[in-house]
Amino acid sequence: MRRLVLTAILIVPISVFAANPCNEELPGSYGHVLADEVVGVYDGDTITVTINDWPSLIGQAIAVRVAGVDAPEIRGECAAEKVLAREARAFTRKAVTGAKRVELRNLRRDKYFRVLADVCLDGKPLSDGLIREGLGRHYEGGRKLGWCDL
Repeated sequence: MRRLVLTAILIVPISVFAANPCNEELPGSYGHVLADEVVGVYDGDTITVTINDWPSLIGQAIAVRVAGVDAPEIRGECAAEKVLAREARAFTRKAVTGAKRVELRNLRRDKYFRVLADVCLDGKPLSDGLIREGLGRHYEGGRKLGWCDL
């Protein structure tokens, strides 16, 4: 029994660390970059950043979709979704404003050719915070569930 508990203590932290998208590198991604400034938050899962080291054509006010999460839409289908979307946007605004370091990891394009990245705030995934607070759902592409029938 003691060996089982000791094994569980050793395995859990490793598995938590490995599941953090801020600590892993995806094959086929375009790498990682630090955002110099977050210039806007459209909704819970879309932020706008400036990256000074990139040419201004692509590095100034670039919209980034947060990977791993689907948040309610500001222009949602029902009043409840719109209210939840405003809460998700406020959460994201507060989180990015309070972060000392905003890193975009595993840059890639989504199915709509938007910039998609694991957004890491001081080393922690923004997507996890949204999901933990009930302001987003785990999402890896495909068909999304609606927010109006909650």
